[in-house]
Amino acid sequence: MLTGVDADRLQRLYGGDLSEVLLVPRPDAGPAVAKGGPAAGTEAQMLRALAEAGVPVPAVEAEYGDVLLIEHVEADEAFTPRAWADVGARVRAMHAHLGESYGWPVDYAFGSVRLDNRPGDDWPRFWGEQRLVETAALLDRPWRERVEKLAGRIGELLPARPPAALLHGDLWAGNMLVKDGRLAALIDPACYYGDAEVDLAMICLFGRPDASFWDAYGSLEPGWRERRTVYQLFPALVHLRLFGASYGALADRLLSEIGA
Repeated sequence: MLTGVDADRLQRLYGGDLSEVLLVPRPDAGPAVAKGGPAAGTEAQMLRALAEAGVPVPAVEAEYGDVLLIEHVEADEAFTPRAWADVGARVRAMHAHLGESYGWPVDYAFGSVRLDNRPGDDWPRFWGEQRLVETAALLDRPWRERVEKLAGRIGELLPARPPAALLHGDLWAGNMLVKDGRLAALIDPACYYGDAEVDLAMICLFGRPDASFWDAYGSLEPGWRERRTVYQLFPALVHLRLFGASYGALADRLLSEIGA
């Protein structure tokens, strides 16, 4: 097998809602993490792209078929102000790496939710059609109609051509590993190029970054708080698709705040 370790010695790790994640103990080296999934090669490419941009990520050790073997990164989960400041500085540096267009060379997915990453130059169209409408397409009709209505006026809500920043794509606290007051690694990327505010909105959806994060990240464009709701709607729809009606209230609140 890829890991060279007997299956009965593998340990299931916390998380892995959308893929199997196992800790691989190795007598002659530090432990590794084995992830299973149909897009292991794409995740490996994303991790390498983040590493090239200077982002701390687990090193890719091997990939074969639907299995990805990566470095195990230790974390203490202590999100102190110092740790949040380091996260803010690192995320700002990641966003400083720009692409020529919005999107990514290949499509990706969150479980059964396909991410249409076809590159394009019209940011509101990308967000409205390839994120919101695409994700809502398999929801019940009332959800689809509200999202389609919103997409029809998305150009009034979002900038036409923000810098095409390198995005992590699923940036919440569970995908940030911190240790000793520093960011040890970002994990589980769903990278593409887009408005940097997408990552910032995701950070705020299921948590509240310390003020030191914002101080370290630096200045934001006027109106970012209003746009945040539009960007948070996408992960809310993803969660509604994947985990059911318990996320309906969140999606409904965001749509109502946007006026859809």
